[in-house]
Amino acid sequence: MVRKIIAYLLHVLLPRTCHACGCDLPWNYNQPLCKNCMKQLQVPGPLICRRCGAVLKSGGAHCFACRGSKAKKYKCQTIRSAWVFNTPSRALVHALKYNQQEYVAPFMAEQMMKRFCAYPELSEADLIIPVPLFPRRKRARGYNQSELLARYFSKQTGIDLDVASLVRVRNTVSQTTLGRRGRLENMVGAFLCKNPSNIKGKTVLLIDDVATTGATLEGCAVALKQSGAKKVLAYTYARE
Repeated sequence: MVRKIIAYLLHVLLPRTCHACGCDLPWNYNQPLCKNCMKQLQVPGPLICRRCGAVLKSGGAHCFACRGSKAKKYKCQTIRSAWVFNTPSRALVHALKYNQQEYVAPFMAEQMMKRFCAYPELSEADLIIPVPLFPRRKRARGYNQSELLARYFSKQTGIDLDVASLVRVRNTVSQTTLGRRGRLENMVGAFLCKNPSNIKGKTVLLIDDVATTGATLEGCAVALKQSGAKKVLAYTYARE
């Protein structure tokens, strides 16, 4: 009862609003999105690329970037995402990534967990690794949003977590300013595996907030495969 009274008083002083549409939330409602915006979260598909998870507008097994022999050149074997990157999912990603609202991370990780069972191709993972930030960028932000998601996700799945072995050694320019080719080139040599013994023979599941072209995930996968990873998979909160 005391907790409920405190929660109500806090709501009166600092009313909570939906991260996506800005509407007022009930004082005893614990989710960051209102019920209407929750309904707007969209599952990728119904057709997605078998490798990168991109939503396909027509038939076929792969998108253009992964079609035919192209898929064999990638080190990140499979990429899947919980949601499409639309208005409500974008609001949560931006809140976590740019607005220091790290309290949304447990909710996002829980959603990832609920959708995880839809992707049996990821179930063989025996080690979780978050996509690392360059140290200077992490200090400026105060945390790595992918690491927060990975920590909560690891607890919920029981899959071991490694936040130390993979590091970003080059402070790359923002991927948002680049095309597909530029994104891939931007990630070449950006990551390094410090502890190959922790990676060797493992099926690694990379965790990140958003997948766009998959270039960042591929950069991580290259470093992990060079260090002896058996297989590299990836799972993100949203797919752009």
